[in-house]
Amino acid sequence: MILVGFILLVVGVLLPFAMLLRVLEPTLLLGFLSWGASLVGLALGVLGVVTYSRARD
Repeated sequence: MILVGFILLVVGVLLPFAMLLRVLEPTLLLGFLSWGASLVGLALGVLGVVTYSRARD
């Protein structure tokens, strides 16, 4: 879960960067997709860390 969250966070950073460099055409859909990837990645990462820390106790 932590790894998937990390990958989604990286995608959420790389998509706007690619749009800024005009590698990808900036569209509203890509903007929302990158925002959603960041949000879900952060949530999954935090949930994965909490789950991992509770399993270790």
